[in-house]
Amino acid sequence: MLGIVFTSLVEMLEEKASPEFADEVINEAQLENDGAFTAVGYYPFSEMKKLLDVLMEKTGKSADELLHEFGVYLFGRLSQSHGQVLAGKESLLDMLQYLDGDIHVQVRKLYPDADLPRFTVKSRTDKAMRMRYYSERDLYALAEGLLDGAAAFYNCNITRETIKTGEPHTYEFSIQVTG
Repeated sequence: MLGIVFTSLVEMLEEKASPEFADEVINEAQLENDGAFTAVGYYPFSEMKKLLDVLMEKTGKSADELLHEFGVYLFGRLSQSHGQVLAGKESLLDMLQYLDGDIHVQVRKLYPDADLPRFTVKSRTDKAMRMRYYSERDLYALAEGLLDGAAAFYNCNITRETIKTGEPHTYEFSIQVTG
C-alpha cells in the first residue's frame, strides 16, 4: 500500500485529535516499522489493518466509518499534493470519467508499484454516473469517502448508493449530482 496513504492517516490523526493520540495508535498497533512511514514507500496492507483495529477500539467506530472519514480527508490531501493530476477535470463526473484511464495512469508514473483499485464507468449522463469499483482489499468505504471528498473539492452535492455485486471484491457506485 502506498506510503502516502499511511502518512496521510497519521496526519489526519494528529490534526483531528492530537500528535499524542497518533503516537498512541501507532504504539498500540505494534507496527513492523514502528510507524516510520514515508510518502514514497510501500507498506503491507496488514499494517493498515492493525491501525484500523486500534482506531476501532479507541473510537468505538466501525472500520467502514473510519475508512469513510479517512477517504474524505485523503482526497483533500491528495488534491493539495498532487493537484496537477486533476488538471483539466472541470467537474466531479469529469474527474471520475477519467479516473482509471488518466488519473491512475498519472499516479502510476509517480508510484510505479502502486496497487490501485480499478474503476470502470458503466454509464454517465450530465448529472449521474454508475461505476464499478474493484479492489481485493474491499475498501469501498474508503472509496466512498474519496467520492465525498471529491464532491466537496468540486463544490457539488451528491447522493450515492453502493451496491455489492455478485463478483468478489466488486461494488457499483451510483452517483447523482444534486447541486
